[in-house]
Amino acid sequence: MSKALRTNATAAWPYIYRKHPSPKMAPNLESYYKTVDSSADAFIDRLRKAVEIPSISAEDERRQDVVKMGMFLKSQLEGLGAHMEARPLGKQPGKEHLELPPAVIGRYPAKKDESKKTILVYGHYDVQPANMSDGWSTEPFKLSIDDKGRMYGRGSTDDKGPVLGWVNVIEAHQKAGVDFPVNLLMCFEGMEEYGSEGLDDFIIQECKPGKFFSDADACCISDNYWLGTEKPCLTYGLRGCSYYSIEISGPGQDLHSGVYGGTAQEPMTDLVRVMGSLVDTDGKIQIPGLYELVAPLTKEEQALYKNIAFTMDNLYESIGSQTGIFPDKESTLMGRWRYPSLSLHGVEGAFSAPGAKTVIPAKVVGKFSIRTVPNMEPADVDKLVYKYVQSVFNKLGSKNTMKCYLQHSGKWWVASPDHWNFTAAAKAVESVWHTKPDLTREGGSIPVTLTFEQATGKNVLLLPMGSSTDAAHSINEKLDRRNYIEGTKLLGAYLHYVAEEPAT
Repeated sequence: MSKALRTNATAAWPYIYRKHPSPKMAPNLESYYKTVDSSADAFIDRLRKAVEIPSISAEDERRQDVVKMGMFLKSQLEGLGAHMEARPLGKQPGKEHLELPPAVIGRYPAKKDESKKTILVYGHYDVQPANMSDGWSTEPFKLSIDDKGRMYGRGSTDDKGPVLGWVNVIEAHQKAGVDFPVNLLMCFEGMEEYGSEGLDDFIIQECKPGKFFSDADACCISDNYWLGTEKPCLTYGLRGCSYYSIEISGPGQDLHSGVYGGTAQEPMTDLVRVMGSLVDTDGKIQIPGLYELVAPLTKEEQALYKNIAFTMDNLYESIGSQTGIFPDKESTLMGRWRYPSLSLHGVEGAFSAPGAKTVIPAKVVGKFSIRTVPNMEPADVDKLVYKYVQSVFNKLGSKNTMKCYLQHSGKWWVASPDHWNFTAAAKAVESVWHTKPDLTREGGSIPVTLTFEQATGKNVLLLPMGSSTDAAHSINEKLDRRNYIEGTKLLGAYLHYVAEEPAT
C-alpha cells in the first residue's frame, strides 16, 4: 500500500469530519453568492462564447482555434485586472510544422499580497473532437440549453466550464465589492486532450525558486466529476494510464481477399488473437504478475466504501445500460478506483467505414491501455506487458512480424485528504451544497496532478464542478446550469475557507 494510504486509512476516516466540525459561513460569502446568482446569465454567455471556439488539440487544422481559445481566456482575465502571460511551449514533437498552444498563466491580483496564501489553479482550454455525424443531438460547438437546465456543447464540462468558473469567481468578487481572499496563480493549457505535450517541463521550470509558480502554498484542479448526480465530492486519488500499441505486419501491401485469402498469413487475424488474450469478459487482466504489483486491500480501506453516496443505478445511468461487471457498489467502486483495468481501444489500418470491403490489411496496429494504481510502477508494468504479448504472439507460430511499444504513460496519484487544502474545500462544499462531500478516488488519469505535486512539493486537491452524467469525451457532452453556477460559488467559497484554514 502507498505511503499516503498507510498514513490515512484508519477506522476514524475521514479525518475531515473527525477533527473539523461543520463550518460557519465565511465572511462575505452571502453577498458573493447573491452576486453569482445575479450574474448567472452573463456567466452562461461567457461559456457560450467559449464553446463556440472549436479548440480541438488533436486536429492540426484546428490549431489556430486552440490558440484563439487561449487568447479568449487571457483577454477575459486581463479585462478583470489579472496579470496574464501567454508562454510559448515550442514545436509539437513529431509535428514540427505546428507550434504548441501557449500556456496561459496569470496572477490575480496582479500584485501579490504577502499577507495572504497563494493558491495555484490549473485547467485546460482544449477539447476532444466532435461532429454531428458522431451522434450528437445538437451542434457540438453551439451551447444548447434544454428545459432541465442541461447545457450541451463540447467542452462545457471538460474543461471550459470549470476554467471559466475561476474567471467568474474574480468577476463576482469585484461586483460584490468583496476583498479577494488569496493570491491566485493560474495555469491553463491547450494540449491536455493530446497528452499535455510540453507542459511538464514548463511546470517544473516555473516552480523553481523565483519563478512564476514558486510561491504556491497549495494547488487546486477542477477537471473531474462527482461520483453521482446529487452529492459533491473531493478527490484524493487517481489511477495512472499506460497506453500501448501492438503492430503486426506481413504483406508488402494491402491484398484482395478473393485473390490472396487462404494463401497469405493475415496480420489482422494475428492481432485479434493477441488482443483477445489480454483481458477476459469480466475485466480480469490476463497478464501474469500484474496483480502482484497492486497494493493490498486492508480492512480499514475497504470500510471507506460503505458510506459513499453511490448506487448501481448511478452506474447504469452513466453507461446507458445494465452491463456492469459487479452486482454491488463496493466492488464496482474498487474496480473503478483501486484496481487496475485493461481496455481495448481500436485498430489502425483495418477497414472501419460502413459497408463491405474485402481487403486484407498489410499492417495493423492495435491499441490498448492499462489503468494503473498504487503500487504499480510504470516500468514494471511495461516489462510484464511486453513479455506477455511476445509470448502470445510466439505461440501463434505466425510468419508475420510483431512489435509492442508504449505510446505514453502517466503515473497514479494519491494525496492526503487531512491537509488544510482539503478541509477548507470540505467546508466550502457544506456552505454551498449543504452536505458533507464524499471523499473519493477516481478511475481516470490527470497526469499533471502528479507533476504539480512533485514540482511544487505542495498538496494538490481535485475539486470537481460537473457530475457523473456529463458525458465528457462522448457525444452530447453537457454541464448542468446548477453545477456551473453553484460550482462558481464553490470555487470562490473554497478560496475564502482556504484563507481562514490554519496552515498546519
